Amino acid sequence: MVSVYVFNREGRLVGPVQSPKVVKTDAEWQKQLTPKQYEIARAKGTEPAFCGLLLNNKEAGVYSCICCGLPLFSSDSKFHSGTGWPSFFQPIARENVVEQVDKSHGMVRTEVLCARCGGHLGHVFEDGPKPTGLRFCLNSESIKFTPATDLAQLADPAAEATAPKQTASAVFAGGCFWCTEAVFEDLKGVMSVESGYSGGTAETAKYKIVCTGVTGHAEAIRITYDPSIISYDQLLDVFFAAHDPTQLNGQGADIGTQYRSAIFYADEKQKEAAERKIRDLTQSHAYPKPIVTTLEPLRAFYPAEDYHQDYAELHPEQPYIACHALPNAAKVRERFAGLYKK
Repeated sequence: MVSVYVFNREGRLVGPVQSPKVVKTDAEWQKQLTPKQYEIARAKGTEPAFCGLLLNNKEAGVYSCICCGLPLFSSDSKFHSGTGWPSFFQPIARENVVEQVDKSHGMVRTEVLCARCGGHLGHVFEDGPKPTGLRFCLNSESIKFTPATDLAQLADPAAEATAPKQTASAVFAGGCFWCTEAVFEDLKGVMSVESGYSGGTAETAKYKIVCTGVTGHAEAIRITYDPSIISYDQLLDVFFAAHDPTQLNGQGADIGTQYRSAIFYADEKQKEAAERKIRDLTQSHAYPKPIVTTLEPLRAFYPAEDYHQDYAELHPEQPYIACHALPNAAKVRERFAGLYKK
């Protein structure tokens, strides 16, 4: 792998990103390139001065490797050197080119190669203009030109692989956050689950104070997920299966408003989805008693103390976890097996 800069689908240069090195046999390169391109880019030849097709190109755009397509130089750094070869005072990104000593033809020069495929581009000399004082002297046959209006055509898979995933979040409360956290952590599409407090103020978002039951806070979890993999509606299904939504202000022996069943909705779409889910569960008589889950606007989520995070995973032998949290998580996993990672 090499660390380079590439273009994304919007035609924007991004990086550094990790991209696989391009390695091919001579036969494969000969099949891909024209004889002249192969002679120069792979066999380290040099085209005659003043003969390159890109020498006098003044159009705005980007010059890429003829072999692997890696962007190498921009028209912004191109200048007329009078030497007979396309000349640039800097590459589009230093990571995209490699320099090495060349002692061929009885001279000592610095050769310039493509960082991804090792294709021969030309040489670099210290007689260029400001601000670098360098002259990257290239062969037209080693590069190809893409106009500035068409840079999206240079979109590289490496850019997409590192593009941030679409994310969304959901905040639920269903009793002790040790238990609810354990249920959601292994769902497909869930990136993280964080224990915390919601419903009260920042000043009272501390475990010992929340335990008094007078802060307005509920022990809650914030789920960050990829909606292209798992939906908010599916998260609601798991939420209702993971606790008793008919118990008012408590879960089992955990009593108090801090253990209430609540959905903290971030927008009207989440609110409507929660209302619809409760309505469907009620109409289908999923529970013998009325659902008392509250729907509360999400004003803030305050992460709990560090020792509460991933508690069930880190303390599987703790009595409460071993006897309640893990069996409950296993029950939900069995019911929604298709939603869980193996």
